[in-house]
Amino acid sequence: MDESSRLPARFEEDRTRLRAVAYRMLGSASEADDAVQETWLRLDRADAGEIENLSGWLTTVIARVCLNMLRTRASRREDPLDTGVHGDGGARVDPEEEAVLADSVGLALLVVLDTLTPAERLAFVLHDMFAVPFEEIAPMLERTPAAARQLASRARRRVKGASPVPDADVARRRRVVEAFLAASRGGDFEALVALLDSDVILRADRAAGPSRAPITLRGARNVAQGASVAAERVRFTQPALIDGSPGLVMAPGGRLFLVLAFTIVDGKVTEIDIIADAERLGGVEVAVLDAP
Repeated sequence: MDESSRLPARFEEDRTRLRAVAYRMLGSASEADDAVQETWLRLDRADAGEIENLSGWLTTVIARVCLNMLRTRASRREDPLDTGVHGDGGARVDPEEEAVLADSVGLALLVVLDTLTPAERLAFVLHDMFAVPFEEIAPMLERTPAAARQLASRARRRVKGASPVPDADVARRRRVVEAFLAASRGGDFEALVALLDSDVILRADRAAGPSRAPITLRGARNVAQGASVAAERVRFTQPALIDGSPGLVMAPGGRLFLVLAFTIVDGKVTEIDIIADAERLGGVEVAVLDAP
């Protein structure tokens, strides 16, 4: 069997890893599949006998494909979510699959990656997530290894963020936020009420709800009822650092839709601010919460 006849099988051995790289680079299952397909087409046209390290070659190619896709995007916010048909006639992307993919990577991470420049995203994803040396990343970006290292470091600072409150306080607030999320997902009304101060206030801007008017709710039972009504959205919601304090991000398809910022006093939620307005979201700093 010659080298060309073995290529499909060898490519399949790397397909899962290549799709993982592409998904983290692009934040879209359909675009990741397109990038994998383009990588295969380039391999099929290449002289396989000249490729010494196929896995490394494929990683370089798919990284460059993704980098080009990122650079040519007019606007992430104008891109439709993955509910359409592939340009090659493929099947619609399963929203459940998209949710599982986003959950496996982390919605907060996808949101933060979306704020990076293409070069920062490539350097961070390849080095920090797939252990590709900077010496191999640098040529993809037409930079020196030192410059590629700086790009990844800058991205890493954005991903990690910085909290103005002590770690112990972050941990306490996080437990309350995660309990709120769990109760919302489980439809546990009484558990929600128990987490809320009796005089809690929820404020949602005009972009957050169906009425296109700002919403204010007061009192634990009213706020809990409002959270129950929004339960369907919860599957696209995960904890994150919002301006340095634990909160929630809602990001269907890995694209930021709204954030819930919590004020927590003595273990009770006293205020919830729901921000969905695009201009306001642009001023919110989202970062990834470390594993507890």
